[in-house]
Amino acid sequence: MEHMIEDLLETVLKAGTVIMDVYAQDFEVLTKDDSSPVTLADQKGEAVIAADLARIAPHIPMVGEEAASEGDIPDISHGIFWLVDPLDGTKEFVHRRGDFTVNIGLIEDRKPMMGIVYAPDKGRIWWGIKGVGAWAADVADGEIINRTPIHTRPINPDDLVVVASKSHRSPELEKWLEHYPDAEHISVGSSLKFCLLAEGKADIYPRHGLTCEWDTAAAHAVLVAAGGKVNDPEGNSLEYAKNTDTFLNSWFMAVADKNFEPPKLND
Repeated sequence: MEHMIEDLLETVLKAGTVIMDVYAQDFEVLTKDDSSPVTLADQKGEAVIAADLARIAPHIPMVGEEAASEGDIPDISHGIFWLVDPLDGTKEFVHRRGDFTVNIGLIEDRKPMMGIVYAPDKGRIWWGIKGVGAWAADVADGEIINRTPIHTRPINPDDLVVVASKSHRSPELEKWLEHYPDAEHISVGSSLKFCLLAEGKADIYPRHGLTCEWDTAAAHAVLVAAGGKVNDPEGNSLEYAKNTDTFLNSWFMAVADKNFEPPKLND
């Protein structure tokens, strides 16, 4: 995995460039069959990534959000595949709020092994390889600068920072947050929530509600590489390729400190 990382970083930068080209224009917003929005940026970003992954690792199939929405899903029975969301946070993109990311995750035997998350509007990028480490960097003029190793922080329940979605608050989330009435709350969109945990800037990200596996794979890998974990409602590690018809996730809990056990999502 390590020998691919520089090529993959260049790939997400290229995808970010075409996405920002669309962002700078008046663009049409279409609706997919599942009622979620899609733009030319989603489509062009995925095309860039698909072409590069076919060159970088032709033996590894890619499951991309846009292709999958059209029923184009490759054979992933060998257990290793890419999960790609070219534009996580399309709603943030459409409303020009900046909290959107480009995401490439590598799954092996249902586990996230490597991930890259790039926030082109913020000029920030994160990546991680399980068992090797995680990093963050700035992006300026198309170049990655100020590379810095990152790690999660130990959790202090009396000084907790909880991160949650800008667009997907729910009654279940509000009820769960009552466990920590004095916690500081941060609202941010897309995969950036995981990245705050990975950088040691937040502690817990509880998600009540459905997501797709391409929404989480890349950032999940970054968080694990930085020292955190993501569990399902039963407290088991969140896995991938659970249902290859839908690629849906259950509720999940992302935690910066892998030794900390917060209340269950249903509690």
